[in-house]
Amino acid sequence: MSLLQTILLAIVEGLTEFLPVSSTGHMIIAQKLLGIHSNLDFVKAFTVNIQFGAILSVVVLYWKRFFQSWDFYWKLLIAFLPAAVFGFALSNAIDRLLESVSVVAVMLVLGGVLMLFVDKWFNYPEEKQAVDWKRALKIGFFQCIAMVPGVSRSMATIVGGMTTKLSRKNAAEFSFFLAVPTMAAASGYKLLKLVTDPALVSTVSDNLMTLLIGNVVAFLVALAAIKFFIGFLTRYGFKAFGYYRIAAGIILLVLLGLGVDLQIV
Repeated sequence: MSLLQTILLAIVEGLTEFLPVSSTGHMIIAQKLLGIHSNLDFVKAFTVNIQFGAILSVVVLYWKRFFQSWDFYWKLLIAFLPAAVFGFALSNAIDRLLESVSVVAVMLVLGGVLMLFVDKWFNYPEEKQAVDWKRALKIGFFQCIAMVPGVSRSMATIVGGMTTKLSRKNAAEFSFFLAVPTMAAASGYKLLKLVTDPALVSTVSDNLMTLLIGNVVAFLVALAAIKFFIGFLTRYGFKAFGYYRIAAGIILLVLLGLGVDLQIV
């Protein structure tokens, strides 16, 4: 990977990880447009590793609220457990789904259609709302839906929070908090499987600067993306993201229809 490819791919990761637009779908498009061979072991390791930079942006941006009380961590644990259990049990099936770019494309479109109406269905006023353990557990089960590639973890958890009568802003912020243990566990598990290959360990060690640059860029872009998203979501809602998802999904379907190879594993 060149320096330009590294920076551009990290920008895509930082922009899309916390927006309800599916980072998976965008990484597919980005890698194809940049001419990156996504089946290479280092590319797989890179796309997993730079998620840690995006995770760190949440901790830094919300550090006062993230380091607050054991009760807060208890609720995060409750919300995290469903995805941990189902993710471990269904990891092979999830990997097979990830191989299907058509699944990603279709879920982008279907999720986009859903987002055109979600503001009408669950539009609750902005007020001080606490996430109790029941709300946390329900959001955790909604997060499991995002195991289908293209759904978007952000979309699933935010909509899940809104179904519990959280406002858009409060639901989005809890989604960001929940991303930290969820993405850290998922990314760490995938990275562990990759680095058990001695040849890959050597490749990674030879490209530490590339990984560092990717994480720094993903961190900075994710900071800006989160700030933008909260303000935009509070003012305008989900409809714009819905149209965007539909367009991205159609692009993928058109590329597949034209016979373009979009294999990502």
